[in-house]
Amino acid sequence: MARRTTTVPLLLALIPVVAAVFAVTALAGAVSLAARRPARPARVVGFLLLYLLADCAGLVAAATLYVRHPPGRRGAREARVAGAYAVLARLLTYLRAAARPLFGLDLSITPRVPAPAEQPGPPLLVFARHAGPGDSFLVLHVLLGQAGLRPYTVLKGSLRADPCLDFLVSEVPHCFLPAPDGRDQEAIGALAAALGPGDALVLFPEGGNFTPRRHRRAVASLRRHGRLPRAARATRLHYVLPPRDAGVLAALEAAPTADVIFVAHSGLDVIDSVRSAWNGIPLHQPVQAHWWRVRSGDIPRTREARSEWLLTQWTRVDAWIAAHAPPGTTHV
Repeated sequence: MARRTTTVPLLLALIPVVAAVFAVTALAGAVSLAARRPARPARVVGFLLLYLLADCAGLVAAATLYVRHPPGRRGAREARVAGAYAVLARLLTYLRAAARPLFGLDLSITPRVPAPAEQPGPPLLVFARHAGPGDSFLVLHVLLGQAGLRPYTVLKGSLRADPCLDFLVSEVPHCFLPAPDGRDQEAIGALAAALGPGDALVLFPEGGNFTPRRHRRAVASLRRHGRLPRAARATRLHYVLPPRDAGVLAALEAAPTADVIFVAHSGLDVIDSVRSAWNGIPLHQPVQAHWWRVRSGDIPRTREARSEWLLTQWTRVDAWIAAHAPPGTTHV
């Protein structure tokens, strides 16, 4: 509660400030547009303003859900969950639509994402590559908006500083990491165990965005812990970090009937710093994403075999990125 008494007033205070900055940058942007130079300040500040307004709309929607379906009323919890998913879907659609003209964001997915009516019964574990700004929100948007699935989210605790996410995500199945009691694997396992038909647990096994420095540190950590064969295989990964086992294995053990979806993507990974983000606006190529499905019956049964299987799948992710990465993509 103490966190929210800080983040909500801060959000409300930021809106007029950002609006004023946007007015200045928009005027400067009109001059730069006339000179045929990209109006980057206006694009960035304009999106920030739209994001803050979306946050406010999300807060109002969350409060409305709470008033209409207060705790203790029969069916209130289920109604708030369904409502929160609907609001999140609308907000993500709005932000993706805003990012297209402002940042040149265009997403191409192969193979075609099945429509909601085409979704098979088993729950899903979605293991996605993590690189570039906003990739986690794109994954959630596709699951909610295109596939019609209910994502169970595993998010970094720092994202609770966003009051809209803090309120809305608290209404749907989720966990923030690190867990308050330090039991991250148990938190992921409990989330996966609750999956049902039409649900999808989203996890980013790398634990953070790819950078060459993080890659070197991850390989060095494997060597320090005596996992030399795995370290040797990890050095042959050029665009991704070696996946962390713990969360994935906890999810697989807790949801033995779930199928697994792997997601590779490229395009946002050209942005790995503030400078590259600034120079990369607008994007000159579409973001490409590719996914494949592994049926539960084809997943190895022992922890050791699953660990090797995960690294093999991640090698496939790396190979796909190598074949589709635009020039300038960060790699080792």
